[in-house]
Amino acid sequence: MFFTQHCKLFQHRPFIWHIWDGLTDGFSVLVNYHKLDTKLLETLIYTYLGDWINRQKDDIGTGVDGARERLAAAENLKKKLELILEGEAPYDIFVRWKPLEEQPIGWNPDLNDGVRLNIRPFMTAGDIRKKGAGVLRDKPNIKWGKDRGKDVESAPWYHLGPSYGGKEGDRINDHHLTFEEKRAVKKVH
Repeated sequence: MFFTQHCKLFQHRPFIWHIWDGLTDGFSVLVNYHKLDTKLLETLIYTYLGDWINRQKDDIGTGVDGARERLAAAENLKKKLELILEGEAPYDIFVRWKPLEEQPIGWNPDLNDGVRLNIRPFMTAGDIRKKGAGVLRDKPNIKWGKDRGKDVESAPWYHLGPSYGGKEGDRINDHHLTFEEKRAVKKVH
């Protein structure tokens, strides 16, 4: 309930994210997006969630009810968070106004790009419970399609429009870049 209200209060650009495994008695954590860098995401996955997974394994050994379901849900969440940490398409962050050499590799968000772009990997990681919410407790009303207006010809992704059924200059946000594309240009610079 908190996350739903938080999304509404901040016009569906939440800065507190409720990440969970989909079970009411499972793993759940509130994360401050402004502090969620690579190191904190690794800590979340391998320390906090890792401890939860180990506890569920111990509970299976002692015959605690529901431990197998909690373990399966937690391991599923761990896989999804690792995909986000790695950042291969479609779990990458794409910033329409940045050239290829400035696109982040892996979970390395630029807070100045905004919640709308940086939350996308968490919502596209495959739904745990609510459709379109990914690993989040609820689905903020965010869309990554085409923005209003037209880009200038010098914009880095000016040519993308026709690939998405539009025209050149369309402001396409729902684009993904592979590691190979990003790494190739980073080696050159």
